[in-house]
Amino acid sequence: MSTPTVGTAPATDPTPTKGLAIGKLGLWGSTVIGIASTAPLFSLAATLGYVIIAVGAQAPVAFILAFVPMLFTAFAYRELNNAVPDCGTVFTWAAKAFGPRTGWMAGWSIAVAGVLVMANLAEIASVYLLTLIGDGSLAENRLIVTGFGCVIIAVMTWVSLRGVEIGERMQQVLLVIQYLAMAAFVVGCLIGFFGGSAPDPTPVSLDWFNPFLADGTGMVQAILLALFIYWGWDTCLALTEETKDPRRTPGRAATLTTVILLVTYVGITVVAMMYAGLGDTGTGLANEAHADDVFTVLAGMAMGPFGWFLVIAVAISALSSSQTTILPTARGTFAMGVYQALPARFAKVSEASKTPTFSTTLVGVIAIVYYAGMNLVSTDVLADSLLSMGLAIAFFYAIASFACVWYFRSTLFASRRNFFYRLVFPLLGGLFMTWAFVQSAIDMLDPDYGYSQLAGVGGAFIVGIGSLLLGVVLMFVWALFPGSRDYFQKRSLNRDTEVLAPE
Repeated sequence: MSTPTVGTAPATDPTPTKGLAIGKLGLWGSTVIGIASTAPLFSLAATLGYVIIAVGAQAPVAFILAFVPMLFTAFAYRELNNAVPDCGTVFTWAAKAFGPRTGWMAGWSIAVAGVLVMANLAEIASVYLLTLIGDGSLAENRLIVTGFGCVIIAVMTWVSLRGVEIGERMQQVLLVIQYLAMAAFVVGCLIGFFGGSAPDPTPVSLDWFNPFLADGTGMVQAILLALFIYWGWDTCLALTEETKDPRRTPGRAATLTTVILLVTYVGITVVAMMYAGLGDTGTGLANEAHADDVFTVLAGMAMGPFGWFLVIAVAISALSSSQTTILPTARGTFAMGVYQALPARFAKVSEASKTPTFSTTLVGVIAIVYYAGMNLVSTDVLADSLLSMGLAIAFFYAIASFACVWYFRSTLFASRRNFFYRLVFPLLGGLFMTWAFVQSAIDMLDPDYGYSQLAGVGGAFIVGIGSLLLGVVLMFVWALFPGSRDYFQKRSLNRDTEVLAPE
């Protein structure tokens, strides 16, 4: 093991680095990991029904409207990455723009989101895979489900420790399976629609893309639901130092990822609506009985005997995302260790695989402990933790957007390009993410929101806000230790700190 020191590198390499593998990912590999991180098939399966219940026929435009602020945020990420290509992403950028405490909280919120989603993805993958075994009784045994979920996290952590190239190759295979399944579903739906076998054939209408025909409150709910299924594209930026041409490729991959996701989400939504219709009974997409997984109900009808392939692909989608989620989470805490925002052991790198060892292992261990603990306490709280994840995501996306504006404040009006890509778009993205955070927090306060409550407050609010407040406490505790002084006194990381990424 070796512990990188800020500003230093082996004598044979004049470029300062953190010790990560250099130039392992190209545009394609980076994009694959970005798409896989979003778990596109599972995300759409778990969200589409609720979006249609909230907004009806205007579901396609809800996904489009949710994409816009994500694209604006992606522009902010791209601009910041071009100037500061660092695996710490928002942690590093916020610390440079606003100072150490804002940076620390940004890094903490990324870690929180990663752990929460890993636990829930492990649960989903475990249940789906066990359902396909035998008569389904295994999926109803909480002990077996929890044990298998813990094994899934452990295996994905091990894969992440083996090196980014191994993870990339695995993700390519898993992503191909997901898109083959989605393509087969689309073909089956279209054949059913044009062949007359669809349960409720519904012709495409331009009204589906008119947001003014939807109920205002419903559209707000739909956009908030759709917004967070785009999350994951920023994994491209967390791997920036392991990517070829780190100043440009990760930003391009992030933008390409969001566009591919937009086409995927809108395209499948339209096709599903054409095939199953918008009814609230039977196979209708607005039927609350199967709103949490619309594809399982439609797979057998649209794909016939190959319907099982779509069910497996949903499990693979969750499995794939659980591995890619480890990457940005571990590299975020790794960067915090490098810059002394966390103890030095977080900065340890394997000499063989060039991956953060302690950070990756700790992320996996914490996810296993949290997942197993929540299953012992209450599966309702575990489900609420997934709902609360949006707060952490909106929090660090807003910080990244505002950091872009403030970091580049001296050049905002130097050109038309700077004006739009460093001021207008990031500012709009930051304002939208701030609104999403506040509105989501207000919604989560309702005791009827989610699956649990405590003292008249929704469990999702308690988990979401509580986890961020825990970060504030831990930040001040760490600030009491001598090892943190260089960071909090802006010596190890400030606006002028040298970028530790290879050209």
